[in-house]
Amino acid sequence: METGVILAGGRSTRFGETDKAVAELAGTPMIRRVADRLVDVVGAMVINCRHDQQAAIEAAMASYPLEVTFAFDEEPDLGPMAGIRTGLRAVESEYAVVVACDMPFVEPAFVRHLFDRAADHEAALAQLDDRWFQTTQAVYHAEAMAEACADAIERDERKIIEPLFDLDYVVVDEAELLEHASRETFRNVNTREELERAAVDLSGE
Repeated sequence: METGVILAGGRSTRFGETDKAVAELAGTPMIRRVADRLVDVVGAMVINCRHDQQAAIEAAMASYPLEVTFAFDEEPDLGPMAGIRTGLRAVESEYAVVVACDMPFVEPAFVRHLFDRAADHEAALAQLDDRWFQTTQAVYHAEAMAEACADAIERDERKIIEPLFDLDYVVVDEAELLEHASRETFRNVNTREELERAAVDLSGE
């Protein structure tokens, strides 16, 4: 079965002094909410984070039913492209879904569809409004994308979309997305105010 990769190594500067990955969202650490949404879609979980985050994330992931592996960036603070590279290098399956730790509304049905669309390709990701590529909720061929990210970093590229240009990727447009989920699947939580609004919405589930 395929793998989930959760990106949690960012500094959360807009969130305040605490790490948003383990911030309580309606009584559950946010990263655990993301992992729980993926539990029936993947067979193993990789978490990309900094060494200083490991203890708190391990506590948040206590009793998680899948095997959890930590993948630490050799050099921290290089951004999500480096996190994707490091996380995918720790993956043992051919394909993996990469999801940011601040996307607690990720829709399992859409992730399954991305895995289906990625078959025989090297990436599958959504594009909204004919502009925005959703690179941090996407499925990648683990080896191919890891190498593409490494090459982009070597070229000092910073745009997270850059590695895709070296890959055979397929695009899921908004109409196709809406057959499996709503745009809410990409909703992220970057600030305390967004955390509070998310908690209210989750309380109604």
